[in-house]
Amino acid sequence: MPLRLHHIVIDAHDLRALADFWAEALGWNVLSVREREVVVGASIDAPVGLCFMPAGSTTKVVKNRVHLDLTTTIDDRDAEIERLLDIGARRVDVGQTGEESWDVLADPEGNEFCVVRTKTTLVD
Repeated sequence: MPLRLHHIVIDAHDLRALADFWAEALGWNVLSVREREVVVGASIDAPVGLCFMPAGSTTKVVKNRVHLDLTTTIDDRDAEIERLLDIGARRVDVGQTGEESWDVLADPEGNEFCVVRTKTTLVD
């Protein structure tokens, strides 16, 4: 059997709080809570989930090398960005020019993610 993506792992200082943020952001469920691991996903048999593990004592100081891109319908995009801000996200500047087809946000622990336009709106 070939390899397949199982979880995207995110280091966190408050595992449960960050897992709760992402579960609410994505409309997913908290599937498993352990002392050193919290897993969220669309369902227990979904192909990919998010796994939150202890970050240790380090503090995040640079832009993530990997981040999540989220999307929704063109009509819902602005409302979804506002909803994410209401549940704890914040806008961040990672050097955008203002001409991008995405908005950069960060989760409550500072991990950047983007809300991108739908692919159908990117056609020149």
